[in-house]
Amino acid sequence: MRRAGFLARFLVCGVLLLTSGCGLTSGSPMVDDVEPGTIGRGRPLKGAELTVVSKQFTEQLILGAIMGIAFEAAGAQVLDRTGIQGSIGTRAAVENGDGDAAYEYTGTAWITYLGHSRPIPDPRRQWRAVRDADAGKGLTWLPPAPMNNTYALAMNQANHKKYGTTTMSDVATLSKSDPGAVTLCVEGEFANRADGLPGLEKAYGMDLPARNITQMDTGIIYTQTAKGACTYGEVFTTDGRIRSMRLVVMEDDRKFFPNYNAAPMIRTATLEKWPAIARILDPITRKLTNSVARELNAKVDVEGEDPHQVALGWLKEEGFVKEG
Repeated sequence: MRRAGFLARFLVCGVLLLTSGCGLTSGSPMVDDVEPGTIGRGRPLKGAELTVVSKQFTEQLILGAIMGIAFEAAGAQVLDRTGIQGSIGTRAAVENGDGDAAYEYTGTAWITYLGHSRPIPDPRRQWRAVRDADAGKGLTWLPPAPMNNTYALAMNQANHKKYGTTTMSDVATLSKSDPGAVTLCVEGEFANRADGLPGLEKAYGMDLPARNITQMDTGIIYTQTAKGACTYGEVFTTDGRIRSMRLVVMEDDRKFFPNYNAAPMIRTATLEKWPAIARILDPITRKLTNSVARELNAKVDVEGEDPHQVALGWLKEEGFVKEG
């Protein structure tokens, strides 16, 4: 869902960006009535006119709103250009000056934008590598959040109680001691990609028979896993359905999957003009864990709430901003 087709969309949007902007619209002003809480005191961004951008899916809409509202509380006038279609549009907007800031994923930058085939297993080193590579491109990466929107396998509560696995190494051990117990529901692309199931089996020493693997659409995977139709389902680690369906995520203890930690990607010229952006965003970014992301995503995807209002509510609950 997040990774599938990234390169294809990258190339398509690269062409469209020259003509239509690849989904980049004029945007609209953010008009939240907020004041500084624990961030933005003294209104260090007063006089700033900042454009915040994001991709189109739920988590990105929430992160973009969080960033924009924080800037508002610090005194900035904020133009909302969240919800850009495709992957390249958000990055291109910040690079070319149509946008000033976005939350981006370290793995996406490293693999999709910077063209590396091998991810860096250590999340901090992955972020540093992206930061250093982008330093000459007019982009500055602020420190990353703990939240890591990457692949994982998950199971329902009944199967967790039955088999007791908590890590991928446990799953590998189970696949040898009780081969029939390890059945998977996965996307077609995940089933065939080197950084998907084939690589996962190799990394953990598993050899699952084809009859144990069922390919299906992403949304169905969550419901089928929750029902127990398969013991393990392929999930994204920050998806709100993990929380709402009470799924148990297996730890990738050998660090096979790439790191997709969210981090503020800021246009360097903007940060040089408004250096307070860093101290405004840092405490917020540190609070963004997988658990928080699942909770916020579930409010939108499961409970039907508006992403902007979800972001605003969380910032108020955490004390980062106050009612104006």
